[in-house]
Amino acid sequence: MNRLRNGNYLLGIILALFLLGLVLDRLGYLNRPRLIMQTLLSPVQSLFSAAASQTGDLTSRQQTLAQLQQDNEFLQAEVNRLLVENVQLRELERENQQLRDLLNYTHNNPTFDYATASVIGRVIGSDASSLLYTIFIDVGATDGVAKNMPVVTQRGLIGRITQVNPHSAQVLLIIDPASSVNAVIQNSRVEGIVRGELGGTLIMERIPQGETVSAGDLVLTSGLGGNFPGKLVIGQITEVFQQDLDLFQAAKIRSTVDFGNFEKVLVLTAFDPVELQQNLSQLGETDD
Repeated sequence: MNRLRNGNYLLGIILALFLLGLVLDRLGYLNRPRLIMQTLLSPVQSLFSAAASQTGDLTSRQQTLAQLQQDNEFLQAEVNRLLVENVQLRELERENQQLRDLLNYTHNNPTFDYATASVIGRVIGSDASSLLYTIFIDVGATDGVAKNMPVVTQRGLIGRITQVNPHSAQVLLIIDPASSVNAVIQNSRVEGIVRGELGGTLIMERIPQGETVSAGDLVLTSGLGGNFPGKLVIGQITEVFQQDLDLFQAAKIRSTVDFGNFEKVLVLTAFDPVELQQNLSQLGETDD
């Protein structure tokens, strides 16, 4: 009961003070105390306002940094995607250009049938006792490819097939020391034999001593012997070696083919190479 009475007294006092303050405020007696309080509390309010502003700025900066990081990650992923697409498009463009060049070659040389192949492996300079310069291509017996068939690019002669599997084949390059090609100099029609050398270069041998051979002359396959068809480009003479006492002169040849930088080749499938040794044996048996 006393507790309830005390509560009523306190409520009455608060209500009376509130009414007194309201009357004093209407009469203007509280203006000066209010101004004093505002002056005293102004620094505190400024401090709280600045703290709130800094807190808001910090929060805003954190949100901005998080957004920037997210945007950066997205842009980096987009850059990576576009980079991959660009590489793929360049590869496709390069492959298409190679195929267009080979197609133009087949149109300009309609005498043969062709099998287009991709280079799937290379063996260069592996062992002096074995084939030094060979490539492997992704066509084989099931594609009509047979041993000794010539292999070319749009730039010239590459080599010949030396081993055939159902879906792949091995090609001996003309720069291999085991390779030899009957050749003719285009302008003078002088004949000789083009062989590969250990350094991956070409040399034309057995050129008659009295014939005129000059740097810049173009060298083609002659077609003699039946191993290669005639008129395939081999390369260009860069240097002539001549000694008066020798029966023959020789010439260094720069191939028109970059043997370290081709990915597509053509196999001349309509050409039937002649095995010279086999033909000589057959002739000997016929004479007997």
